[in-house]
Amino acid sequence: MQEIATADKAAFSRANGIDIANRMVEESGLRVGMDRRRGRGAGLNPSGRFEPFARAAFDDGWGTIEDLPPFRTEVQVEKPKTIITRNASPDISFDRSINPYRGCEHGCVYCFARPTHAYMGMSPGLDFESRLFVKPNAPELLEAELSKPGYEVKSIAIGTNTDPYQPIEKKWGVMRRILEVLEAANHPVGIVTKSALVTRDIDILSRMAAKGLVRVALSVTTLDRKLARVMEPRAATPAKRFETVKALSEAGIPTMVMTAPIIPGLTDCEIERLLEAAHAAGARHAGYVLLRLPLEVSPLFKDWLLRHYPDRYRHVLNLLRSMRDGKDYDAEWGKRMRGSGPYAMQIRRRFELASRRLGLDQERAPLRCDLFHAPKSAGVQLALL
Repeated sequence: MQEIATADKAAFSRANGIDIANRMVEESGLRVGMDRRRGRGAGLNPSGRFEPFARAAFDDGWGTIEDLPPFRTEVQVEKPKTIITRNASPDISFDRSINPYRGCEHGCVYCFARPTHAYMGMSPGLDFESRLFVKPNAPELLEAELSKPGYEVKSIAIGTNTDPYQPIEKKWGVMRRILEVLEAANHPVGIVTKSALVTRDIDILSRMAAKGLVRVALSVTTLDRKLARVMEPRAATPAKRFETVKALSEAGIPTMVMTAPIIPGLTDCEIERLLEAAHAAGARHAGYVLLRLPLEVSPLFKDWLLRHYPDRYRHVLNLLRSMRDGKDYDAEWGKRMRGSGPYAMQIRRRFELASRRLGLDQERAPLRCDLFHAPKSAGVQLALL
């Protein structure tokens, strides 16, 4: 029976052109061996798009490729001059954000932030999840920026690029110190994370919540633990994330669930069950984002599909392209988050109906900005009188 199943699978792959795509990746030398990438999401480590040369590992016959070490997490210190990043995107509800870290050890294969690692001369593939940057002076920079004359108060978003509660936060504690600065200044903040580590800061978050200064969103992609483990290898399990939602909600912290990204043909069948689980855990708001495959994320995600779900490869990509004007990704404002076309409309209506039935579509109260007072940061000139 095993031989028949294997033969059927091989025939299916050939009929769908999957073996050709697979062979192209293998022959390019970009795919990294399992022993070297164990516990990681990406299977490739291509050179960044700004590099003058493309490098690929291959066995020259001497067998030395087996001597290459596994990808271990390396952390470098980055010392930026500013910490608040501004944006003017009409697709998102905030105009400023903070990223305590570059790269993310969670290793989510679909992460739209992967291409940013190319700006550091590194690969958006395995480098993104194993060669990280920490900004230990972020709290001091934040305090100085909030103290500047004429600073206009608006909610700061944290976790919109890379996760502020990824595993290395346990050692560095940058996020907690940022929250301490924001709490002292009564500054509003919105947080997005996949990590249960956010519960460590419930003491600060609950005090800020009592003043209407904070909300937290937990990103949950699937209820399938096996799928989550290969797709988001170092993030908290789905069950742990819902436990986190419950703990935050019981502490009086406004908590929502982001079913993001929704992957057509793979996770879109779970929309209603995800929202029901979110409501049961105490979430009272929900949102979603369609899978985005900008730049280097596209080949990384395709390679992941070939390795783990070859039988769904063409189906997933065909559905996605039907919502992206025939492309892997459409960056047009107003389309990039939700897509367009009949299938995108079906996803949107399913999400809306389930949210309405569960009461997850209620309008959120805006975070308060009227309580803010500028901190007396070191290096800032004090008033004469």
